[in-house]
Amino acid sequence: MTVTAPAPISTGTETHRRTFEHITPNWFAVVMGTGIVATAAATLPVQFPALHVFAVAVWVIAATALVAIGGAFAMHWIGHRDQAVAYARHPVMVQFYGAPPMAMLTVGAGAGLLGSDLLGSTAATALFAALWIAGTIAGLLTSVVVPYRMITAAHHRDVAALPAWLMPVVPPMVSASTGALLLPHVPDGQWRLALLCACYAMFGLSLIVGMITLTLIYGRLVHGGLPPVDAAPTVWITLGLIGQSITAANLLGTDASLVFTGAQSSIAVGLHVFGIGYGLIMGGFGVLLFALAVALTVHAARRNLGFSLTWWSFTFPVGTCVTGATALGHALDFGAVQALTVALYVLLLTAWVTVATRTLRGLRRGNLLHPA
Repeated sequence: MTVTAPAPISTGTETHRRTFEHITPNWFAVVMGTGIVATAAATLPVQFPALHVFAVAVWVIAATALVAIGGAFAMHWIGHRDQAVAYARHPVMVQFYGAPPMAMLTVGAGAGLLGSDLLGSTAATALFAALWIAGTIAGLLTSVVVPYRMITAAHHRDVAALPAWLMPVVPPMVSASTGALLLPHVPDGQWRLALLCACYAMFGLSLIVGMITLTLIYGRLVHGGLPPVDAAPTVWITLGLIGQSITAANLLGTDASLVFTGAQSSIAVGLHVFGIGYGLIMGGFGVLLFALAVALTVHAARRNLGFSLTWWSFTFPVGTCVTGATALGHALDFGAVQALTVALYVLLLTAWVTVATRTLRGLRRGNLLHPA
């Protein structure tokens, strides 16, 4: 007969300490998904007072979540360093180190668009700039360090390409699109030119590496089938690159007129035209990926798709489709695209309410903080 030792009695201190044991970087997807609801609302072609108040309130929630999750993540590294290192070395979890930079950039963009109501325009712009700089530096580091670890770590070499591989690739694209919002606040002349050039460089970095990665992911899905059912929502991450790149191309193309004037105005016209052409072409590709993501999600739901933090993949990528459609619709002055923007935002809002509610329920029950 096997004798089982009694389970240790959990003290309050021990329970509190274990609260931070599994605060992994994918928790920052909560901030990303919440922040994009606010920023997308602020840029919709249809605006009314109640929507603005809602957007400001959601941005405050996102900013609060960034502080809370950032603090918890720091406690995770301080109190559970061995566990944190193990997560950082995990071939899938390490990909989500792209989430903290995007969380900072999203909240920063919200500060620029909505923060002046609460902070004043000067403080809101300063917060936007600080978060943009911090998020951009962290995102560029992630886009280099994570692939480097994947290349040099022997136990990563046999890992099949997954949608999560896009997480460390997309942050520079988010920097490019949010940098376009920051451009009008930068002094005219060389500084503004430098920021515009940096944004286009990050656009190219993220787009080229992202499309290479997307090709690997698509090939893996076609030849290897779906990832595990619980990871099926991550298929939506593929839309993040598409939507964010359309946003960046059109916002930068519109703001190019602030930099290239006079004899150089033709450059601004060319960049504006590039943004529209790119948006239309990549938008067609996005429709394909959107339909495929819906079909694969339904397929997984029929196989008992349970709730997990991967459900936040339903929010931020859809949000980038909203901002991309908004930017393209504004550049084209095309009513059909603007109507699509509103429809996508309703979908985003539905997904956010559903996922946020389930996340709060999981936190209350403790199963998200103490997974089995």
